[in-house]
Amino acid sequence: MMSRKICVVSGTRAEWYLLKRLCECIDQDDELTLQLVVTAAHLSKDFGFTYQEIEKEFKIDKKIPILLSNDDKISICKSMGLLQISLCEAFEELKPDMVVILGDRYEMLSCASTCLLMQIPLAHLCGGELTLGAIDDSIRHAISKMAHLHFVSTQNYANRILQLGESKEKVFNVGSLGGENIKNMIFLSKNELQKELNLTFNKNIYLITYHPQTIQTTSVEEEVRLLLGFLDSLENSTLIFTKANADENGLFINKLLEKYCTKQSHKARLFDNLGSKRYLSLMKISSMLIGNSSSGICESPFFKIPCINIGNRQEGRIFADNIINCDIYHLKQAFLYANTKEYQEKLKNFTNPFECKEDNTSVMIKDVIKNISLEKILYKKFVDI
Repeated sequence: MMSRKICVVSGTRAEWYLLKRLCECIDQDDELTLQLVVTAAHLSKDFGFTYQEIEKEFKIDKKIPILLSNDDKISICKSMGLLQISLCEAFEELKPDMVVILGDRYEMLSCASTCLLMQIPLAHLCGGELTLGAIDDSIRHAISKMAHLHFVSTQNYANRILQLGESKEKVFNVGSLGGENIKNMIFLSKNELQKELNLTFNKNIYLITYHPQTIQTTSVEEEVRLLLGFLDSLENSTLIFTKANADENGLFINKLLEKYCTKQSHKARLFDNLGSKRYLSLMKISSMLIGNSSSGICESPFFKIPCINIGNRQEGRIFADNIINCDIYHLKQAFLYANTKEYQEKLKNFTNPFECKEDNTSVMIKDVIKNISLEKILYKKFVDI
C-alpha cells in the first residue's frame, strides 16, 4: 500500500510550535509521508528566519517567500496573491493526499482557497474560536467552510463549527495542542534560561507579546507608547519581549520595541523567536504575561500565572479566571488588581477550561488523517440545525 502524503503548511513561529509534535507523529508513521511547506514570516529576516529552526529536525519540501518590505493593507493583499500563485505550483508537484493547516492567519486563507480550487482535502486545526478584535475571526470561519476535517480544543468550539453547517462526523474535539506541549515538555530551569539567553533576571520577570489589532480604532503608536511607559515604571523587573507577528503594522511595532530595548538594554530584551521550549519555560517562571497574544489566553492557564490581556484582539475566546482584560488606558489598574488578595485567591483555585484528560492530541489528529476514507471527502453537505 502506498503511503498517504500529508502536507503541512506553516507561516509563523506560533503555528509551528503547535504543529511540531503533529509533524513528528506523521513523520514517524510508516504509512504516512510528511511534506512540509513553509512561507511568510518563517523566511523573513525581520522575524528571525525561523525556518532554520525547523530545518534542524525536518526536511522542508518547499519554501515560499511572500512578505514584501511593507506591511500595509495593499502589501498583505499582494502577499496573499503571491502565496496562492506559488502554492498551486507546489501542490501540483508534491501531489499531497491531504493538506493540514492551523488557525486563522491570512496566509492560511490563501492555502485553503488553493486546496478548494485544486480539490485537495483540507484538515483545519483550531477552528471554531472567536477573536472579535481581529480580521482573523472572519478568516477562521471562512477556512472552516473550505475544510473537510476539523480538529478543535473544546466542545464549545466544536459546537460553533457545527453551527456553521459542518458535518458532526468530521468535527473532532481533541483538546489543546498547546496543553499537550506543556504536559510533555521538559522545561529549562531559571539558571539554564539565563545562560541560554545571556541574561541575568531581576526579581520580577514579565513576558510581553503585543500584536497589532487588525481591526484598529486607535493609534498603534499611542498604544505602544502607553504600554512601554507603563512597563518602564515597573521596579526590579526584567522585560522579555517577543516580536509582533506579520500583520499590518507589525513591523512598525517591532521597530518601536527595538528602539526601546536598545535604550533600556539593562532590563529589556526583544527576541525574534524564543522557540517553544524557551518561551514556555519563561512563561513558567514569569511573574506575569502582558500583551494580547493567544498564547496568553490558551497557555497561561496551565501555569496558573497572571495574564493581562490588552484590548479586544482576543475578544470572544474562552477566558480562564487568570485572565485580566483591560484596554490600554487601564493597564495600571489591571496590574494593581493582579496583586490583590482577591485575585491571588482566584489564581489558586480556578479551573482551566483547556485542560484535557488526554495528553496525546497530536496522535489523535494523526490517526484520523491517516485512517479516514478520502473516497468521498470532497463532497460536503451543509447540515442545517
